Amino acid sequence: QVQLVESGGGSVQAGGSLTLSCVVSGFTYRKCMAWFRQAPGEQREGVAGFYLNVGNTYYADSVKGRFTLSLDYAKSTLTLQMNSLKPEDTAVYYCGLGQSGCDPSSWWSAERYPDWGQGTQVTVSS
Repeated sequence: QVQLVESGGGSVQAGGSLTLSCVVSGFTYRKCMAWFRQAPGEQREGVAGFYLNVGNTYYADSVKGRFTLSLDYAKSTLTLQMNSLKPEDTAVYYCGLGQSGCDPSSWWSAERYPDWGQGTQVTVSS
């Protein structure tokens, strides 16, 4: 059974940094992994995704140049380094994992990732 465990959320002031980690266990091979976020009353939106089969990384326009996604294969850990945080980055951040439904052209669609972690809260104050 696949398990994803996120950690690293917290409260910071605008301009600060946080590092989110997602440890994955119980899987043999997955084609894509991604971080999403969901603010109250909003839909879950893609933040950054990594396609293992081609080694490509994708970012939402709102986080380009501020967030960096990396994957440690040995530790099965997907890390999201978040710098220059803004109040609008406040949300619950989720890690998602996909296989057969992975599609780089729509990496930002939550439907591509059937497996999810429990989420970690990120709060950025102005």
